Amino acid sequence: MRTFGTQGPVNPHDNYMVTRSQETADFMERVKDGKYIVIFAPRQTGKTTFFQRALDILTTQEQNYFPIQLNFEEAESDTAPNFYRGLYEDILEQIEIVFERRGEVPSVALADFLENNNGITDNRSMRRFFRQFARLLPRDTPDTTQTPSLTQRVVLFIDEFDGISRDALKGFLHSLRHIYVAGKPRSPHSVGIVGVKSIKQLNYDDSVSPFNIQDEFVLPNFTVEQVRELLQQYTDEVGQAFTPEVIETLYKQTAGQPFLVNRAAQILTSELNIPKTETITLAHFTTAQKKLLLEKNTNIEHLTTNVRKSRRFERLLMRIMTYEEGVRFNPHDDIIDELTTYGVIQNGPDGKCEIVNPIYLHHIMQVFTPTVNGLERDYFAENTTGGFQNYLTPEGHLDIEQLLDNFRDFITRVGFKILQVPETPQEYIGRHLLLTYLDSFVKAVGAVMSFEVPTGSGKMDLCITHNQRKYIVETKIWRGYVRYQAGKQQLAAYLKLEGVVEGYYVVFDHRQKPEPRVETETVAGVNIRSYVIPVIQAAPSDAP
Repeated sequence: MRTFGTQGPVNPHDNYMVTRSQETADFMERVKDGKYIVIFAPRQTGKTTFFQRALDILTTQEQNYFPIQLNFEEAESDTAPNFYRGLYEDILEQIEIVFERRGEVPSVALADFLENNNGITDNRSMRRFFRQFARLLPRDTPDTTQTPSLTQRVVLFIDEFDGISRDALKGFLHSLRHIYVAGKPRSPHSVGIVGVKSIKQLNYDDSVSPFNIQDEFVLPNFTVEQVRELLQQYTDEVGQAFTPEVIETLYKQTAGQPFLVNRAAQILTSELNIPKTETITLAHFTTAQKKLLLEKNTNIEHLTTNVRKSRRFERLLMRIMTYEEGVRFNPHDDIIDELTTYGVIQNGPDGKCEIVNPIYLHHIMQVFTPTVNGLERDYFAENTTGGFQNYLTPEGHLDIEQLLDNFRDFITRVGFKILQVPETPQEYIGRHLLLTYLDSFVKAVGAVMSFEVPTGSGKMDLCITHNQRKYIVETKIWRGYVRYQAGKQQLAAYLKLEGVVEGYYVVFDHRQKPEPRVETETVAGVNIRSYVIPVIQAAPSDAP
């Protein structure tokens, strides 16, 4: 039986696999047109799987093309001579593989050339090697008697391109450009470059001429239809179905990120021990989601390692998640460019930076929110017994109103001590404290807390799920009375979209003269309880 793959490239024999037929057709047209194509995208987004699929098509179905697959992952520390020596050996090996897969043998002339040529020693000899190799390949069949036959067109695929030897980078790119601008026929006829870093980011010494021949190819995340297609393959094979709500929610939480989609499906189908006779429901997904939000898989490790690399990243990410006006997506900004390369942020529909998906948002907030803030003992008044268990109703549901009332009182009790929370910028302290408080609560009562939507405009919707009920809390920073009221309308619209009849709106007021508020009202047919919570600005000794 096939499985959902999360370890390296997937293949249709062992794994359920999105066909990406439209993207593949687009890519193959560019190859046939002789484009020099680049795909630069974060790790674990399906780039290698996609390229291997294209390679397989060219090897088995397109006899007029001769594909050669390379991988530069091991080449980073090579000197230029070692790089080209290894390159030549890899090319010979791949040529042999293609002939074997096609059930063919090289001509006598080609075999003699491959055995007796001088090899590849630098970028110039590489260019000459490809030209001579293409001339000796078998000729294809002409379409008509008026069309002369052509040699097979060499297609070069390079995976992990950003592992290229720094010593060889400049000459290698210049030779590819030289081949391309010389015009058709050329060899390689088409080149596909796959990596994480772009050509510009690989410009280690700022001396590489612009690789302005490249044809950028965007390999998007899965669409909801492709997620449905992937899960349907499992259903067709095993007989176990998913409710439509599971598919929609899985897509919303992952935004179609290939690793996360497959990992969630992996948990649902092989780790929760759901009987194969049962339909996989939203209750099952909530359990899988909880596991996905807590585990440290390779994808999340990449994410958290990258966002920790610089405090500049934290400042920008918190601005994206906190400022209602958002942060303009500027591709020329080095920090924005780097976080985009790592797959942390993207350009949203409104031209603002947004976190790629809610699962990433959850983990980023966990990275920047102190696990221990030193104020945990002040969560409850001195005469309180029972702790967080006090906020369960007799029916076993959550009493979010009383829970947030207590949070408001907690902020008042601790006063200026919130300024002593380690490594937390003051303008974000209110949200950090609320997240830590709610995180402690959900763990105590067995609930799940997640973020419902990516944010690019300071709008953060927290969703707490418990016993199949949703409790939605929106948080913002005070930006004036008009925006405060507008936020209620936004929350009401979102609650109705989610089919929830009540929600909670927490606004942190950082002004020197804050105005605390607590009010419950009906907005657009749903009930909203709003809090404006003052956040102290200075310790008493700092006051004028």
